[in-house]
Amino acid sequence: MANLATSMLLCLSLSMSYYLQAFHAMAHEWPGGGSTRFYDFKVQTLRVTKLCNTKEIVTINRMFPGPVIYAQEEDRIIVKVTNVTPYNATIHWHGVRQKLSCWFDGPSYITQCPIQAGQTFTYEFTLVKQKGTFFWHAHVSWLRATAHGAIVVYPKTGIPYPFKQPYEEHIVILGEYWLRDVVQLERKVLASGGAAPPADAFTINGHPGPNYNCSRNDVYRIEVVPGKTYLLRLINAGLNMENFFAIAYHNLTVVEVDAEYTKSFTTDSVMLGPGQTMNVLVTADQPIGKYSMAMGPYMSAQNVSFQNISAIAYFQYLGAAPNCLSLPAKLPRFNDSLAVMTVMDGLRSLNPVDVPKEIDASLFVTVGLNINKCQSKTPQWNCQGTNNGTFAASMNNISFVNPTVSVLEAYYKKIGGHFTEDFPDSPLKFYDFVNGAPNNAPNNTQATNGTRTKVLEYGSRVQVIFQDTGTVTTENHPIHLHGYSFYVVGYGTGNFNPQTADFNLIDPPYMNTIGVPVGGWAAIQFVADNPGVWFMHCHLDIHQSWGLGAVLIVENGKGELETLPHPPADLPRC
Repeated sequence: MANLATSMLLCLSLSMSYYLQAFHAMAHEWPGGGSTRFYDFKVQTLRVTKLCNTKEIVTINRMFPGPVIYAQEEDRIIVKVTNVTPYNATIHWHGVRQKLSCWFDGPSYITQCPIQAGQTFTYEFTLVKQKGTFFWHAHVSWLRATAHGAIVVYPKTGIPYPFKQPYEEHIVILGEYWLRDVVQLERKVLASGGAAPPADAFTINGHPGPNYNCSRNDVYRIEVVPGKTYLLRLINAGLNMENFFAIAYHNLTVVEVDAEYTKSFTTDSVMLGPGQTMNVLVTADQPIGKYSMAMGPYMSAQNVSFQNISAIAYFQYLGAAPNCLSLPAKLPRFNDSLAVMTVMDGLRSLNPVDVPKEIDASLFVTVGLNINKCQSKTPQWNCQGTNNGTFAASMNNISFVNPTVSVLEAYYKKIGGHFTEDFPDSPLKFYDFVNGAPNNAPNNTQATNGTRTKVLEYGSRVQVIFQDTGTVTTENHPIHLHGYSFYVVGYGTGNFNPQTADFNLIDPPYMNTIGVPVGGWAAIQFVADNPGVWFMHCHLDIHQSWGLGAVLIVENGKGELETLPHPPADLPRC
C-alpha cells in the first residue's frame, strides 16, 4: 500500500485547474424504437503501422476496429456490404438471433456463398426482443482478426437498465494482431498439418500498448472522473486465444453476458473466449492516478505455444499527471481454470426463467482435437502435427467440411450432394473422454470428414451436452450457436454423469457462446423455434478451420410466422 500511496502522490496534478476540466461525455443518445437503420459497409484494405511493421489489413470503411452499429430493441437493420478487396467476405452479426432471417446470418458456405471481389450484398434483420452488447465480424477465413466491430442495442424508450445509469459507456474490444496476412496464414497452417503460431500481439481496441515493441504510444485510454461509475462493453473478437481482463485496483461488476442481463456480481477479473461479450460496471473509487487495463492469455491446453505478453490500456483519472507511471493490473495465471469457473459460477439470469420441463431432442456431443494419419508424399512439409500426423478437430468425431454451395441454399432448393442429414446424436462409442483412452495416441485418433447436419422439428425442446475430450489435449472450447441463445443449465469437470450432474433450472444464464470447461462438460437447452440452417462451432478459428463444427437444420412450422422466407434476390453465388 505504501507503493500505491507514493505512486498516487506522483500522479496528482500540480494544478487543480486540470481537474476542473472534467467533462461529462454523455452516453450515446438512445435511438427511437421500431425504426429502420441503414449502414453502408465497404470491405476495404487499410495500411497500418504496428509493432515496427507496416502492412495492409482488411477492414470495414478503413476503420480498425470497424464502425459501431447503434440501435434499439425491435429496430430493423439494413447494411449494404460492398467488397472492394481481392478477398472473399461475409459479415456475421454475432448474437443476433436472426428471427426468420437466416439468409442474412453470414457464415460462409453455411447460409450464403461469400461476397466476391467487386460484389455487393445487403443484410436485413430485426432485433426481435434483443438488447445489449453484440458484435459483427467477418466470417470467411481468419478475416475476423481485423474486420470486426461492436453492435450496441439499447432498451426501448423509457425502459431503464436494471442497474443505476452509468456516467459513461465505453466499448472495449479485445483482439489479436498478426504481422502476416491472416488469409495466407490460415492456408499455410492448414497445408502444414501443424499448429497455428501465436499472435504477434494482443490488442485493446486495436492498440497493443506499451509492453510491445514500437507501441509505447499505441495505447487506448479511458479518462474517468473520480467517484463516477462506468459501463464497459467488453467484446472478445480475437481468433485463437481466450483472454483474462482486469483493471488495476478496481473491481468489475458483471451485469450482462452475451447481451442478456444477469444478476450482478463483483469480481477482480473476468475471462472472455472469442465470441463472448460481457458488460461490467467499474467505479472510479481509487486515488487519482493512471491504472492499467490488462488483457492476458488463458491457455488451458497442454503443449501449445501462445502469446504471453499482456496488452495494456489506461483507466486514467482526470487530474492525474499525463506522464505518471501506470499501476499494474494483476491477471490470473495463464492456466488458472479455477478463476474461469469462479466467474461462470456467478452467472445467473436476472429473473427466474422458463426452461423446458421435457426434452424432445437430446444430443451428446464430444468436442476436441484429432490427429489424422499423414496422407502426403511430402510429410516434412504437410504432416507437422503430433506423431507426424495432421491436426483436425471434430464434434462426435465428425470433422466438418465446408460444401461448395451454402448448406442453406442446398437445403432450401433441394440441391442434392452437398450435405447429409446424419450427424449422430451421440458418439459411436462411450469411453473415458477426458483421460483419452482408448482413443489417444498411439491408438486411432482419426476423425471422419463430412458435411453432416442434424434436423430438428420446429418447436422441439432441445438439450445438448457438450463433452470435452482428451484425444490430443483437453481444452476450454468456446462453442457458439448461430440463430439462438440457450440456457446454460449445467457444467462441470470430468466426464458427464447424468446421475450426479447438478442442473440449474431456476435462473440459468442465457448465452450464445459457452466455454465448455477444460476436461469437462456443459449442458444447454433451447426451443427450436427459428427455421433455417444454423452453424454450431468452436469460436477458436483454428479449431473451426480444422473442422470443429456441425450444422443444425430447423424445419418450418405452420404458417408464415414459422416459415423461412424465400432467399433475397442479391444472394451471392458461389
